Amino acid sequence: MSIFFENAWAQDSAVGSDSFLGFLPLIIIFVVFYFLLIRPQSKKQKEHKETISSLEVGNEVVTAGGVLGKIKEINDQYVQLQISENVIIKVQRHTIGALMPKGTIKKG
Repeated sequence: MSIFFENAWAQDSAVGSDSFLGFLPLIIIFVVFYFLLIRPQSKKQKEHKETISSLEVGNEVVTAGGVLGKIKEINDQYVQLQISENVIIKVQRHTIGALMPKGTIKKG
């Protein structure tokens, strides 16, 4: 039978260098994900947290739902926004999307 088939002999491989080269693509992918996704997202969350903590009565803000209003009262969890004359709504503090420049409500 050895006429038709050659004997298969196990070949030695360099274990040390091949194992590192096998993990190299995974390491590169993780580094790319870190710089393109994880780092910018954590930076954005940090900025949002700073914005929420710096809110003051009288600031003009936009909620995540797009409601533009002026802050009338702040407590730990909620903010009361005046969105029109005699119309005040209560929203959760973390739903404030952005701090707007003074006079934005009068322009709109």
